[in-house]
Amino acid sequence: MPNKDEVAGKADQIKGKVKQAVGRATDNPDLEDEGTVDEAGGEVREGFGTAKRKVGEAVKDLGNAIKR
Repeated sequence: MPNKDEVAGKADQIKGKVKQAVGRATDNPDLEDEGTVDEAGGEVREGFGTAKRKVGEAVKDLGNAIKR
């Protein structure tokens, strides 16, 4: 199940793609660039969230293995 960082990262990526599209449609390179930055930041945040979730799952699995 995705955590809040993964969800927020996906949302930032979508927001970035929308800004890029609007920037291209309105011939606004600053908005297009801002969208690119938002999308990249979202990818990083989603990746961080995924890594954090996987570490948590590994710790939980280790704890379960120790209990056995």
